[in-house]
Amino acid sequence: AISAISADTSNPCEKPTARAWSWIVAFTWAAVPCSGWPALAAAAAAIAEFFAVFATTGGGRGPVPGFFVLALGKHGAHELNYSSDIDISVFYAPERLPLAEGAEAAEAAVRLTQGMAALLHERTADGYVFRVDLRLRPDPSSTPVAVSVPAALDYYETVGQNWERAAFIKARAVAGDPIEAAAFLDELQAFVWRRNLDFGAIADIHAIKRQIHVHKVDDRLSAPGANLKLGHGGIREIEFLAQTLQLVWGGRDPSLRVQTTLGALRLLARTGHISRKAQGALTAAYRYLRTVEHRLQMVNDRQTHNLPEKPAEMERFATFMGQPSARAFAEELLGHMERVQALYAEVFVDVPDLPEGAGIEPELDFRGTEPAPEPTASVLASLGYTNIPGIVATVRGWQSGRVRALRSERAQRMMGQLLPTILTTLSRQPLPDTTFGRFDALLSRLPAGVQLLALFQRNPSLLDRIAAVLGAAPWLADHLTNHPAALDGLLSPEEAHNPARVLRLRLRDATTLEDAIETTRLVVREEEFGLAVATMEGRLDADSGGLARTAVADAALTALLPRVLADFATRLGRVRGGQMAVVALGKAGGREMMSGSDLDLMLIYDHPEDASESRGRDIRRLPSSQWFVRAAHAYVAAVTAPGVDGPLYAVDMRLRPSGNKGPVAVSLSAFRRYHAESAWTWERMALTRARVIAGPPALRARPEAAIAEAMAKAGAPDRIRADAAAMRARLARDLPPDGRWDVKLRAGGQIEVEFIAQTLQLIHARDFPRLCSQTTRVALTRLTEAGLLNGADAALLIRADRIWRTMQGMLRITLGRSPRNELPVASARPLLRAAADAGMEAVDLPGLLATMDALARDVRALFVRHVGEIDR
Repeated sequence: AISAISADTSNPCEKPTARAWSWIVAFTWAAVPCSGWPALAAAAAAIAEFFAVFATTGGGRGPVPGFFVLALGKHGAHELNYSSDIDISVFYAPERLPLAEGAEAAEAAVRLTQGMAALLHERTADGYVFRVDLRLRPDPSSTPVAVSVPAALDYYETVGQNWERAAFIKARAVAGDPIEAAAFLDELQAFVWRRNLDFGAIADIHAIKRQIHVHKVDDRLSAPGANLKLGHGGIREIEFLAQTLQLVWGGRDPSLRVQTTLGALRLLARTGHISRKAQGALTAAYRYLRTVEHRLQMVNDRQTHNLPEKPAEMERFATFMGQPSARAFAEELLGHMERVQALYAEVFVDVPDLPEGAGIEPELDFRGTEPAPEPTASVLASLGYTNIPGIVATVRGWQSGRVRALRSERAQRMMGQLLPTILTTLSRQPLPDTTFGRFDALLSRLPAGVQLLALFQRNPSLLDRIAAVLGAAPWLADHLTNHPAALDGLLSPEEAHNPARVLRLRLRDATTLEDAIETTRLVVREEEFGLAVATMEGRLDADSGGLARTAVADAALTALLPRVLADFATRLGRVRGGQMAVVALGKAGGREMMSGSDLDLMLIYDHPEDASESRGRDIRRLPSSQWFVRAAHAYVAAVTAPGVDGPLYAVDMRLRPSGNKGPVAVSLSAFRRYHAESAWTWERMALTRARVIAGPPALRARPEAAIAEAMAKAGAPDRIRADAAAMRARLARDLPPDGRWDVKLRAGGQIEVEFIAQTLQLIHARDFPRLCSQTTRVALTRLTEAGLLNGADAALLIRADRIWRTMQGMLRITLGRSPRNELPVASARPLLRAAADAGMEAVDLPGLLATMDALARDVRALFVRHVGEIDR
């Protein structure tokens, strides 16, 4: 068709002849639904006039450099129906247009757009190609049909709406300068896809849907006269549901950024944001409704979405749909629409009702400056609040906009709706006034309140979870107050949880090492907060929590290593054939990390003997050993880089050969030599928990073999026991327990359970290498299975290991890293519940301490039996 235009247009100022244009019309109708070439063809026809009037030469960036057409809506998603309009938006980069002297960029772009649109939608004797809708451009009531790129970007960055974000999900370039179009769409990524979860988008898009129902269709759900597109249970509800969930989650998961509706539904199900059953129902309904839509428009060759209302016409159409009667057709149609309507309502729900039995809304009145009216004060007192004046003053501050997050009209309206629910939910905590104060501190730190309030509206259970955190876990409450974005960690679907995948997807948008570090830090913070809350709520035990936290750390360290080394190589070249591995020890090595755990790391490298120095173009060469030491420093700096919420992880590298006196990175040969000649027993005990977690597969096996070799040559059993007992005595002297709740360092505590497992593994590693495991409970089990540890002793030690880690983990979550002799009353409930879940029943804290003391005495007795006496 384009060739025909060119052949018939000898004069560049002439429009294509009727014969040439008829080729486009005929081919378009033969190709319905099509994907965008008509816009390209029309643009080609209009370009002839453009160059004759405005331009100099086309150059190498498409027919008109700087000018491009985006398809949106069904056109952008390759989903045109039989009689679709096409939604296009036209943009231009003024500095790119090849304008003749004196020509104006805006006038030229508008003329070109008008010519292209006219060729598409004007009727001729041969008909028309497509009806063109240009109203999806920025502010269509006050902007020309072609918008400059700077003006468009400024609009979207400042006043762009959620419905425009949804529209750009389906945007794709269909004509013009492909380079400029790609750059423009790339610039809009931050506008369309927000890193933090945006449940406010749900309310905005649902408001659009409500407007459609108010102004265009009624609420009935019946087949005669049903609007397949805009009606309840129709095509638009499926599209809105998919697009809204894409907007909410797509900023964190780039795999959801697809244009097609069915593709979005498939990916939303794969990532756990809708169920597989919902995906199947919505997909079947979408395919069915689109088929009905196509055939409905074929009946009279017109754009309509309403089924016939007259019985005779419905009977004829039912025949067209292959149904024996209008009734059978209606049953099939309404079955699909009812399922869509129900699933749509699950996402677009109304504001939750007050908790059952609350009944407080009519009594609450926070207006004025005088003391609170008696009904309001009585209600607050009945809920358990004691500082009534303080509560009233705070709420009045919210209502007056004293808190930045609540200054907008929308935030005020949402808070007014949610206030009774918030007050009731916070009052259920053991110390309502304290919990309310922490909630106020959280609000005060937010830059905007709509996001959080929308989260509560869309996820009613979230408010209960946040109240529990604020009430029982001061340390978590402080973390949440300082870093509200951590809330995102509570909302990811747990059934589809995979930290390595989450991080890999989020890092797609990271273009620099600094971006990668910041993204990794955010992901780790979100994941850690979600795991901490799940632990506090009793949904995650110590074993599962340790595995999950370690998986997060593994993913972060693995993701950063190649990025750091690649960035380092740009400055100091590479060592030919050189590779580096990251070895985790301690809790990270044993897959037993808890909230706030440091990372005990060791970095081991290897390279060919003849690769003695680094190489790179125009880069200073370094000896290989120096290159790896400096690369290791760069890696540790990335992991410990301070952000607004602290470093990604605290790193301890004292377990490397020679400790703090040795180099940060050690060569594989030096590692082998050190453990063959100089290592202490306690260093080999640390190796029982060593695990290679990052590095090229070809390298990882070699440090693993070297670690096993070092453990097998730990020395005579008596020497190992004596050294382990001496080391425990030194720790007791230099690091005494910090009170009765210090379950790690107390006599008979966690460290003694670990020493027993490590000592026995070193003693038997040479003869029974397969019994070794970095995880304490697994190692104890294997020792028992091999007949090297009494079954009763192993059972007690495994029980103690689980209880001590459970207690330490819960204390970390609720109170931080510093145990106390006296625990807050509010923290007792989760601690007692966690102890019970771990197999240690107690009705109160004194009873729990007594039970812990008895367990510790039993562990100390086993330490003496299997390791030795501890000299004070």
